[in-house]
Amino acid sequence: MSLLRNQFGVPQYPQSDVRRLFVLLAAIDLLERPTQSAVADLSGHPRTAVDADVQRLREEFGVNLYRVGEVYHIESWGDVLQKPGVCRHLKAI
Repeated sequence: MSLLRNQFGVPQYPQSDVRRLFVLLAAIDLLERPTQSAVADLSGHPRTAVDADVQRLREEFGVNLYRVGEVYHIESWGDVLQKPGVCRHLKAI
């Protein structure tokens, strides 16, 4: 399957594909200052969907993720997801 990529080379998975959430989480992990705008720009995620999808990561995968002011912080990846596997989705490896 050939995926479209944004200007940063990040694969743009179909909207219903769970890997979109993994790309979002990996972008938060990678960025030095992961604001909603920066995460949306890197991941190709709509800005309006970032907060809702962060909530999905919490509820569906047990990720302990919060925002202080404008900046997201990952406290724990939870019991389900493993950081190396999730981060691979940012490059579609």
